[in-house]
Amino acid sequence: MQRVDLGAYQLEVQQLTAPAGAPARAPLVFLHEGLGSVAMWRDWPAQVCAASGRGGWVYSRRGYGASDPVPEVRAAPRVVNGARQGRLLPDYMHHEAFDVLPALRARLGIDRAPVLLGHSDGGSIALLHASRYPVAACIVMAPHVVVEEVSLASIGQARTAFESGDLGPRLARYHADVDCAFWQWNDAWLNPAFRGFDIRPECQQITAPLLAIQGLDDPYGSMRQIDEICPRTGAVTRHRLVQCGHSPHRDQTAATTSLVTGFLQSVD
Repeated sequence: MQRVDLGAYQLEVQQLTAPAGAPARAPLVFLHEGLGSVAMWRDWPAQVCAASGRGGWVYSRRGYGASDPVPEVRAAPRVVNGARQGRLLPDYMHHEAFDVLPALRARLGIDRAPVLLGHSDGGSIALLHASRYPVAACIVMAPHVVVEEVSLASIGQARTAFESGDLGPRLARYHADVDCAFWQWNDAWLNPAFRGFDIRPECQQITAPLLAIQGLDDPYGSMRQIDEICPRTGAVTRHRLVQCGHSPHRDQTAATTSLVTGFLQSVD
């Protein structure tokens, strides 16, 4: 594990090396969910890298895992020394895709166009980044392309579980500042201004091969979330998994790993 300095803050980053003797291929960059982190991926990224013969990078976004927290995460949004502070703005995923991830790629020296693999919020960030920057391919699991009432209802239930249930202690195992991790995500999604979030126009600009996976029992989104990813020229493959909720790589690990590694066979 290492810490990467992006100027105003540092991010927790884990590098995964390709298996010995594997040919040079585009590396994988893993983008976690709204309450995720490097640790919450567990060993699944390493499994995917080993099975696909690739190296990879896993990182925790600011405020998550062991990355630096967001100062005064529930205060009014502002910019200090060129970095955002306070509550996340409704465009926070655009900011991660268009500002933070390019800076991290440059800092890590990821010169070759990578394969982005994103889950939930991380899937949305992957789609946005792929709409503007060169990537070898894009894999998304339970992404958000529009805001649905089912998503908001589940996020509201998560707030109740955090305030009066056991969600906080469970998340504290994965985040140095669990209050920062939870509230930056929950406040952003339940902000009335976030209801206008819609990245379908950006998805139309993606030209790289795209794999989209959605669980049929996902409480945070319907099939609409992958059905409405419609690149104008890029090829998209969609898979719907039965008996699967919001986390395909945990709920249907073998099936998801097989889909991902099978898709990657055609990606250099």
